[in-house]
Amino acid sequence: MAGTRDQWGTKLGVILAVAGSAIGLGNFLRFPVKTAEYGGGAFLIPYFVALLVIGIPLAWVEWTLGRYGGRFGHGSGPGILHAAVRRPWAKYLGSIGVFGPVLIFFYYVVIESWLLGFAWYSLTGDLLKAVADKQVSAFFGNYILLKTTILGMPAALFFFLLTFAINFTVIGFGIRRGIELVN
Repeated sequence: MAGTRDQWGTKLGVILAVAGSAIGLGNFLRFPVKTAEYGGGAFLIPYFVALLVIGIPLAWVEWTLGRYGGRFGHGSGPGILHAAVRRPWAKYLGSIGVFGPVLIFFYYVVIESWLLGFAWYSLTGDLLKAVADKQVSAFFGNYILLKTTILGMPAALFFFLLTFAINFTVIGFGIRRGIELVN
């Protein structure tokens, strides 16, 4: 199997993965608040115009570049840009494209770990108790400031490491048996 690359199993799998990475948390966490705060439904007009004029064409360009680079065995920004431009400096410029996803990965793992931690505290009843005692702000503050512990370590750190391990496990299973299956 050396030299073979993992492939998507279904079109639905790749569409869900692309949509999941393109939509992002901002559309769930910030967009509804900003929409209500700055004009309600009127804000949807420039949003959909930007989606049609900028978002979809850029997605097509990115997808096309990925498929083009894949024909040469490249699956990363440096390799794809080097294959497309065919200049030695292109792979170095393409390496800049690796830093953004790495930073986004860490941001998402932090948010995911908070959600996992808060889900845990919901299941154990601790979050409900904090709500009943009107101590939600203190509860979340203690969690984020690493004052809450699980197994002798700060709970936020515990859930971050657990989430990090879960993410790498999914990635380790590859495209078809990992990412696509989870999607």
